Amino acid sequence: MTRVETKERNRRALLDAARQAVARDGHRARLDEIAEQAGLTTGAVYSLFGSKNGLMTALVTDYLGPHYEGMEQAAPVALDLVAAVDAFARYYRRVCDDPDALRHLSFEISLQDMALRDPELQARLAASIQAHEERLAALFAGRSHHGATVTPQQARRLATALRALLVGLSQGVVLGPEEAAPESYFADTARALTAPEVLGPP
Repeated sequence: MTRVETKERNRRALLDAARQAVARDGHRARLDEIAEQAGLTTGAVYSLFGSKNGLMTALVTDYLGPHYEGMEQAAPVALDLVAAVDAFARYYRRVCDDPDALRHLSFEISLQDMALRDPELQARLAASIQAHEERLAALFAGRSHHGATVTPQQARRLATALRALLVGLSQGVVLGPEEAAPESYFADTARALTAPEVLGPP
């Protein structure tokens, strides 16, 4: 195994161990236990991520990666804005049916709890959320909508509202009865955000 391959293997092992530790222990997750579970030392954490917060930030990026890929595939560029938002919302609802959805939600809430207790991690998590919204905005900017083209400013407003809506609905589905919010409801409420009064001026 090459040095690069070894580094990537160690990085992956630490990320996997950290995700399990955060989901299980929340803010009490200990760096030495994470390293031990990965079969490494805390020195490897500092070498690869710089600090515990660096590891947590990388964990968020690693966690969101598949979501980015999925949402971009769910809303191909050929769709107009309304169709893209509809497709994206339906994709988001289907993610709730993942057998690991409750475990993923536990991880997200635990990470937020950690961030509330650590200003540095809070700033890093906020930056990660902002990057998520920017990527979501880029997914919608430039699409056709009622004879016009969605501007970057409109796409950012939509991304902020859409993320808040779908995160809230998803938590309700994962924690409550599935019939409370079917796929069609996700799509209907998401499409409502494409109204001119929500998108705002170009």
